[in-house]
Amino acid sequence: MKLDAAVDRRTEWFVPGWGPPAFRVLVGLLFLPYTGMVLAYTIMGAMLADDIHWDRAGAIVLIYFLALGIGAHALDALGSTGVKPWGSMLSPSLLWCLALSSVLIAYGIGLYYIVTATPLLAPIAMAEGFFLFAYNLEWFNGTFHTDAWFALSWGALPVLAGYVIQTNRLSPEVLLVAMAMGLLSLVEIKASRPYKALKRRIGPMLLESARQQEEEIRRFEMILQSLSAAVILLSLGLLMWRVQNSTF
Repeated sequence: MKLDAAVDRRTEWFVPGWGPPAFRVLVGLLFLPYTGMVLAYTIMGAMLADDIHWDRAGAIVLIYFLALGIGAHALDALGSTGVKPWGSMLSPSLLWCLALSSVLIAYGIGLYYIVTATPLLAPIAMAEGFFLFAYNLEWFNGTFHTDAWFALSWGALPVLAGYVIQTNRLSPEVLLVAMAMGLLSLVEIKASRPYKALKRRIGPMLLESARQQEEEIRRFEMILQSLSAAVILLSLGLLMWRVQNSTF
């Protein structure tokens, strides 16, 4: 399963350097640090509610893990270019199966809460469903495959979803937090794109140029590692604070 270095994503910093190839590919497909950021956004939104419904907090995390962590990234691997960054181990049929099954389960869970408790979640679910396919499959000539739409769909909206599933309403404070997390997601994608470009750059180059490229790659990796860790730790801190101050 040898890949051209220009498209092989198994060398990414978030892919384990150990274990069987299938394990490494499946873990890599989840983009765990970036998925973790989105899950953290949903937790932040949920923790802003006055009264926490812990089953709903767990549900929204599970929904986004299934729909984004598995579904969106499987669709991203399919893409619109025919490039297979994870090799032949993940066939198009397997990727479609992973994407559709995980998304259907996620929306089944979401529909339960929409019908029983939080109908305001419905427009957010519809918007995220649209971006799930339009962004990752680059529909409409890639119109929605931009940094701004990424920041909205995987930064701001998860915060709103986490709050709405708790309260069935919006508030000024959650809108401000959603804007802030959208901007952090914009930083993430602005660092991720040049990082991927550097990783994919191939061809002969002078030793000095190669060293400079390696330094740039390490710098972008540090930015992405620090950003994802900070967001995840912030959400865990908020979660722990609410748990300690909640009555069950």
